[in-house]
Amino acid sequence: MSPPESDAEGAGERRRIEIGEDAALDRLDRLLAERLSLSRARVAQLISDGRVTIGGQAVRKRHRPRPGDRIEIELPPPVSTRLEPEDIPVEIRYADDDLAVVEKPAGLVVHPAPGHPGGTLVNALLFHLGGLSSIGGDRRPGVVHRLDKDTSGLMLVARRDEVHRALSAALRRREVERGYVAATWGHLDEERLTVDRPIGRDPRDRKRMAVHEAGRPAVTHFKRLERWNAAELLAVRLATGRTHQIRVHLGSLGHPVVADPIYGPDWERGFGGAGGRWAEALRRRAGRLFLHAAHLAFEHPRTGEALSFASPLPPPLLEAAEWARATS
Repeated sequence: MSPPESDAEGAGERRRIEIGEDAALDRLDRLLAERLSLSRARVAQLISDGRVTIGGQAVRKRHRPRPGDRIEIELPPPVSTRLEPEDIPVEIRYADDDLAVVEKPAGLVVHPAPGHPGGTLVNALLFHLGGLSSIGGDRRPGVVHRLDKDTSGLMLVARRDEVHRALSAALRRREVERGYVAATWGHLDEERLTVDRPIGRDPRDRKRMAVHEAGRPAVTHFKRLERWNAAELLAVRLATGRTHQIRVHLGSLGHPVVADPIYGPDWERGFGGAGGRWAEALRRRAGRLFLHAAHLAFEHPRTGEALSFASPLPPPLLEAAEWARATS
């Protein structure tokens, strides 16, 4: 294994492992955990984040390296593990000793990460709720599932480790219902549509996700609620939970989410004429990514109670939708 190298910006380290002809071959995650003296969970996160490549290509944790392979690992800079409670306003829709359901506003990062050491939803929850489960580690305590920074709406948080494990298992079994409302540019060909396309890190840009064969299975269900001039309002239901899943799937259809700065920047300019002016007006009125986590339903893992929550569109999106409806 090569010695550590600092990256060009001094932000982290890069490691290189070359697989010899006589090496004992194993799954990538197990091999890296042993060679780098890291936990399997830490290695799995590095792989999921696209920070592990072979021949310049991102790989899965179950991949088995072959003799001659050169594995490149990017180790991000350490983030302070001391999370401070911060008095950040956040609406708590439900809370007991086991879990909580909260309304995340758009623009609020869920947990600390490079570039966001504080001022996150986790910091706010530590202030308002106190203890959170430790399953998510030092940076993501209590986080059962995430929302993008620019997405608003309902999130489920665990306060005890055993509850966190139970909720995560329920997510894997697809027993947690997560519904969204999104506005998308253009018009889909069908009233209802299911997209089943794998998603992984974009090999050309690690900060983006993309549909490609090496990705993980991803399934999203779409239903048209309203048809507007140059856009539509959709109900969205997740069957899996990949990073940026809704945004990537809609972008892959050629109908990105309205005002999506990553997967559909300046998309409204492509309409031209009156349609382009209408689209530009809708984008200005929305003022942000038009994606909202509007429904959350699950069975309480300890009491068995069926819990269901609904969240209306926040004012900027609601006002934009009303304008679109009135002008279509």
